[in-house]
Amino acid sequence: MADMPNGEQGCASPLELFNSIAAQGELVRSLKAGKASKDEIDSAVKLLLSLKMSYKATVGEEYKADCPPARPAPENSGGLNAAEAEEDFVDPWTVQTSSAKGIDYDKLIVRFGSSKIDKELVNRIERATGQKPHRFLRRGIFFSHRDMNQILDAYENKKPFYLYTGRGPSSEAMHVGHLIPFIFTKWLQDVFNVPLVIQMTDDEKYLWKDLTLDQAYGYAVENAKDIIACGFDIKKTFIFSDLDYMGMSPGFYKNVVKIQKHVTFNQVKGIFGFTDSDSIGKISFPAIQAAPSFSNSFPQIFRDRTDIQCLIPCAIDQDPYFRMTRDVAPRIGYPKPALLHSTFFPALQGAQTKMSASDPNSSIFLTDTAKQIKTKVNKHAFSGGRDTIEEHRQFGGNCDVDVSFMYLTFFLEDDDKLEQIRKDYTSGDMLTGELKKTLIEVLQPLIAEHQARRKEVTDEIVKEFMTPRELSYDFQ
Repeated sequence: MADMPNGEQGCASPLELFNSIAAQGELVRSLKAGKASKDEIDSAVKLLLSLKMSYKATVGEEYKADCPPARPAPENSGGLNAAEAEEDFVDPWTVQTSSAKGIDYDKLIVRFGSSKIDKELVNRIERATGQKPHRFLRRGIFFSHRDMNQILDAYENKKPFYLYTGRGPSSEAMHVGHLIPFIFTKWLQDVFNVPLVIQMTDDEKYLWKDLTLDQAYGYAVENAKDIIACGFDIKKTFIFSDLDYMGMSPGFYKNVVKIQKHVTFNQVKGIFGFTDSDSIGKISFPAIQAAPSFSNSFPQIFRDRTDIQCLIPCAIDQDPYFRMTRDVAPRIGYPKPALLHSTFFPALQGAQTKMSASDPNSSIFLTDTAKQIKTKVNKHAFSGGRDTIEEHRQFGGNCDVDVSFMYLTFFLEDDDKLEQIRKDYTSGDMLTGELKKTLIEVLQPLIAEHQARRKEVTDEIVKEFMTPRELSYDFQ
């Protein structure tokens, strides 16, 4: 298939399909111009027609070359018809929905072709680990997976696996939303007792943002301090900057090149929406994010072993990178990485978009003081309450759109207390001010404790985490 990873066509987004059709059309024209064999041209045309049928089934209208599918915009855009407004848009750089409840994750599972994390899988994780499932699993915050059952098969049969997650360091300050994958990855590392690699994609941020290389690397080191403050085990964790590690690891770079050889320009255009005016750095970057999925990218940890499967906890917007990786893996003789996908952490102003590190009022930052946290929640947290106290007492609040309640689902550990808050707010017994006060009382100590742990992380500790070395594990 010239333009779309094998087997992934059915889970492509409208934009991916649109770009794939354009790329496949180019291929058909070049084959005809180059007087390719009839079989080759017929095969390419057949695929083009199949993609156009998929596009019509997904979008509900015929493909038009000069008319890409509309990206949904926030509600105040005014220019969308109802059908377009309902369509969520998710890629590694943009997350948009017109719904105050946030992204429709069930639809996203269908569109991306992943599997829902159901009660049965959560129970199986509990049986395998002997531990109560993390609140992110109990509450559906990690909601989708690829091949998690394979990971559990391996674990139950005493076969090894390792964890891989990452961070794109675009600024010095991280916000609470950035902690979600790391809080969960720390739990996975603890309950499964496995090694972990954390990729800092400072090269990516240099390519996409207006940063110097030194700034991007500096942010990677600063962000690493916040990640280390989550409590990762130094004996089992390797954190690396792409700018640093690629130059010193032939194993890593060899895998990048293998992946690059097996992904065409048409494919990355189809998957990521790159255009002819994007830099070649952006076009080749996905291979760098894919490489840590393969164990021999880390010879200091796994030597030359290529058979150790990888489990990647990440937000669902990163999935396109790993759909590509999973397509390439068997062709270069490696196991496909497994994935666990999280929902997005909503901005304070509402769940329509993910938060921005460049907007200080869109989130609670890990550098915020107790006073700043209180002010931000009280002033900016979108409320599901009614206009007046009388109305609120009578009709109750809406937890589905209330950001303070959403934040509590992420950070309040006690399930019974969370359920009581939901009942009280929905019935009108609890007012918005009281709900915000509860959230403030949860966030203030959480951030203060994180800040205290971060102060303990010296430059020497960061250097140790970021030095390529053997990690401790008891694989056979």
